Amino acid sequence: MNLDFESVLARSPNPYVILDASLVIQWANAAYLSATESRWDEIKQRGIFEAFPSEGESYRQLKSSFDRVLETCEADEIARIPYNIPNAQGGFDTHIWSATHTPFLDENGDVEYILQHTVRITGLEQSGSERDAASVARRAEAVEERYRGASKELDRFRSLLEQAPGFVAVLSGRDHRFVMANAAYRQLVGQRKLVGKTVPEALPEVIDQGFIQLLDEVLDKNEPYFGKKERILLNSGKDGELEARFLEFIYQPIHGGDDFEGILVQGHDVTEEVAFEEHQRILINELNHRVKNTLAVVQGLAKQSFRSEPGSTGIDAFSNRLAALASAHNLLTERSWEAADLEAIVTGSLAATAGSDSSRYSLTGPKVVLAPQTAVTLSMVVHELCTNALKYGALSEPAGFVEITWQTQPAETEGTLLIFEWSEHDGPVVVEPQTGGFGSRLVKRGLGSPDSRTTLEYRASGLYCRIEGKV
Repeated sequence: MNLDFESVLARSPNPYVILDASLVIQWANAAYLSATESRWDEIKQRGIFEAFPSEGESYRQLKSSFDRVLETCEADEIARIPYNIPNAQGGFDTHIWSATHTPFLDENGDVEYILQHTVRITGLEQSGSERDAASVARRAEAVEERYRGASKELDRFRSLLEQAPGFVAVLSGRDHRFVMANAAYRQLVGQRKLVGKTVPEALPEVIDQGFIQLLDEVLDKNEPYFGKKERILLNSGKDGELEARFLEFIYQPIHGGDDFEGILVQGHDVTEEVAFEEHQRILINELNHRVKNTLAVVQGLAKQSFRSEPGSTGIDAFSNRLAALASAHNLLTERSWEAADLEAIVTGSLAATAGSDSSRYSLTGPKVVLAPQTAVTLSMVVHELCTNALKYGALSEPAGFVEITWQTQPAETEGTLLIFEWSEHDGPVVVEPQTGGFGSRLVKRGLGSPDSRTTLEYRASGLYCRIEGKV
C-alpha cells in the first residue's frame, strides 16, 4: 500500500509545520493554522519569527532549540514555552505550548528541513478537570525547569570546550559519529562539517592511514590509545591538497547513560614543535661538522707553523693565524653561519694583522656574499698576504700601500666567477723565494675549490696576487 504522507499530515489533528534550514515556513497543516489562529497566505515563505514575532525568554527558548537541531542534526524538545499569538482584535494572546523539532537531512548529512510538532497546553486549563490540567501544567513546568538547568550547564560546558586551545571531539557508537567538535578541531580539518557524520564520511583521507582501525580497537579493548607525535595527512581545505601534520592525542573510551558508547578525542597540534626539533637537529649536525673542520684547520696550522718556523717565531705565526681564523668565525657566527660579506671578511683579516690604520690600504669592489667555507678560506689567504706584506712587502715601509680590488662576472659554465686582486705599491723590491712555506702554499690554494686559480707575480712595484674562483 502506498500512502501519501503529505495528505496524512494534512489531515492529522496534530499541528505540524515544516521549516527549511533558514527557518522559513514551507508547509503547514490545517491543525497548525487553527492552533495558531493564522492563514496560510499570511505565513507561507516567511521566517518563523517574522510570522510569529517574539522576544525575551520565549524567543531564546525557541531559537536555542532550532540552533541545537541545526548543530547536532538531532531532534529537540521544548516541554513548556509561553508564546504570543495574534488575536482577532489585533492584539496578542499568550499561550503555553509544547514543541518537538525533528530534522530531515539531505544526502550530505546536513539539515534540510525541520518538522515542528506543537501542542497548545493552555487549553487544558479550560478542560473538564482543573485539577488534572493544573497537574499537567505543573509537571510540564517542572520538566522545563530541569531542562533549562541542564541546558545552561550543557551550554557552559560546550562554551568551555569550544574555547579550549587543544582540539576536542566526541564520537558516538561503533560507526564513530561526531557528536561535537570544538573550534581547534574544526580548524585542524579545514572547517569541514563534522557533527552528525561518521569519521569515514567527514575525514575520508584518514581511512587508509589506520586511524579508523585504532578507533575500533579502543572500543573493543576499552582502553585508551596515546598518540605521540604521530604523522597524519589531512585535507586542510587549501586547494584540496593533503597536508602533513604531527599530533599528540588520546582516544579515550567513554560510557554514559542510555547505553551510550563512544570515544573522547583530545590533543594538540605539534607540527611546529616537530619542525623546530628537526631544524635543531640539522643545526647541531652542521655545528659538529664545522667544529671538526675547524679543528682540522687548527691542526694543520700548528703542524705547518712549527715545522717551517721553529721556536718563538713559529708560535707567533700560529697565534696570528688562529686570530685570523677566529675573526672569520666571529663574523660568520654573527650571521648564523649562513653567509658573509666579502668586504667585511677582508677588513677583519686586515685589522687582525695590520691593525686599524686603513690609510695603508684601499678596498674597491661590489657587494659580494660568500658561502661560509669560502669566507674562511679567503680570510686566511688575506691574512697570509698581509703578514707577508708586513715582513717583506709594502707594509714593511712607511710609504708602502696595498690596493685590494674585486669584481664578479658570469662563469663560463654556470654560476658567478669572483676575481680578487692584491697589488702592493711603494714597498721594497720583492724577489720570488726559492722555496715556498706554508703561507705561500695556502695563498696558492686560492678559494679552496677545484676550479680556483691563483696568479702570483713578484713585480718591481711590489707583490701582485690574482685569485679567481666560483662563488
